[in-house]
Amino acid sequence: MKRAGDSDDPSTHEVIVVGGGIAGLSAAIYLGRAQRDVLVIDSGHSMAKWEPVVQNYLGFPNGVGGEELLKNGCTQAKRYDARFVHDEIKSASTRKSVFVLKGKRKSYRTKRLLIATGIFHLPPEIPGVKQCLGHSMFFCKDCDGYRVRGKRIAIVGANNEAIEYALGMLDYSACVIVATNGKRPRWDRRHARWLEEYEIPVARKRIREVDQRKRKIRALGFATGRSVKIDYLFTTRGDIFHNQLAKKLGAKLDPDGQIKVDHCMRTTLPRLYAAGCVTPANCQMIIAAGQGAAAAQAINRDLFEESLASHSLRRVRKEQLKDKRTVPEVSKSKSKRTKQ
Repeated sequence: MKRAGDSDDPSTHEVIVVGGGIAGLSAAIYLGRAQRDVLVIDSGHSMAKWEPVVQNYLGFPNGVGGEELLKNGCTQAKRYDARFVHDEIKSASTRKSVFVLKGKRKSYRTKRLLIATGIFHLPPEIPGVKQCLGHSMFFCKDCDGYRVRGKRIAIVGANNEAIEYALGMLDYSACVIVATNGKRPRWDRRHARWLEEYEIPVARKRIREVDQRKRKIRALGFATGRSVKIDYLFTTRGDIFHNQLAKKLGAKLDPDGQIKVDHCMRTTLPRLYAAGCVTPANCQMIIAAGQGAAAAQAINRDLFEESLASHSLRRVRKEQLKDKRTVPEVSKSKSKRTKQ
């Protein structure tokens, strides 16, 4: 396939992936193996770095560090000639059939664009809690419920989701508390009834501090001077979706701000794709990897069909016919006569 510099416009890549997280790396591996000219533009802000041990990623029975996954994925993509630059894209536009990206360092051009910029989980507004991220403070009960079995758990939030988190945690522990951190409860009557039915205590005062040692939470200190001993904390404050590029290009978002995609990770804008946690998929690393692979395969197919329509593949074939053997060698096999 073509590389940048082989086409009529050497400054235009076949594919640019914005985001060097799990989804972006997975796409880069598949596109590299398809011999596509792929450039990954990474700002270095993948949420995977927050995970010291990922316990639910296929093939790692003892768990694997998020940073290790990223490092290995980058090495694997480079093995197939994917290229990487460290930059942060600030704006995007289209000129005819080409995407033009402007970063802090330089500008880039590409025929196909994959947005894999992910999300940012908002930590709770509690002094001292950020350093506990990934160690004793988590965002996802589906990812980390198993690791907190039988422990004392606090769910920080004041909405319906916080109540549902607390109810879901009862499968893992009998000791679960909801802490609103001084916020006015916004859960509805049905969720309020569930709190009463399942006898889940609610702490409504502001959390003044987290008592933690070596990133392990030991207690929540409230403004009243009261202290509640816990082992783990989950938060439902919300997420920020890094969808700015999609918005600037005119792709549609859902009401939460996630980029709308079809089953092939195509957005509502031609030649623009999205994968990973910036889409409506469940934000899991292994799902992000699968989405990146699906996007890469769709992009590769799209470029292949374009090469047939534009006859650019024919030009490649002409060069092959000039310089390379295009017919397998045929040799006559010597048959042995059997003795009668």
